[in-house]
Amino acid sequence: MGKKSKQFKGILIRYAILILLILATLLNINLFCLIFTPLTIYPIYFLLSLFFEPSLMGKIILVNGIPIGIIPACISGYAYYLLFILHLSIPNIKIKKRIKMILIASASLLILNILRIFFLSLMLINDSVWFGITHMFFWYVLSVVFVLGIWFLEVKFFRIKQIPFYSDLKFMYKNSSLKKSKHSKSANKN
Repeated sequence: MGKKSKQFKGILIRYAILILLILATLLNINLFCLIFTPLTIYPIYFLLSLFFEPSLMGKIILVNGIPIGIIPACISGYAYYLLFILHLSIPNIKIKKRIKMILIASASLLILNILRIFFLSLMLINDSVWFGITHMFFWYVLSVVFVLGIWFLEVKFFRIKQIPFYSDLKFMYKNSSLKKSKHSKSANKN
């Protein structure tokens, strides 16, 4: 199998996985929430138990009579999804390196998210007047900064030269009949 054939096969596999994830999401199955909900709740419960005596009831941590609900938005399933999309939309990365990148990005986001929720939980428990605005700031600004920061750090650390989606589209156009027919039309004009 030639190099171009391998690249086309790689593109098909990567985008087939993305399409399957989109279909799962449309069927209201957020795989990232299923995976990362327990990975988020239990560490937060542990951190809170260092300072308080919390109780855990499903997705609610009760501290001093204050319920801290860990809803899907808190888990940031779509942030993991976005990172996964970015990782799969980059061509010419060996599978081991791609898996390593996805694991590092996911672990980084998980740690940042746990710390974010823990910090907000402390503010809520202590009845901070700044809780509401801090929560909104974390939700609208810091979550985007987390994802972009993780992505740009990985691009630098792993020396990624390609651009998500664009590099694949450029390769496909370069090797498509569209490009060839465009050249043949200009050749016929001369």
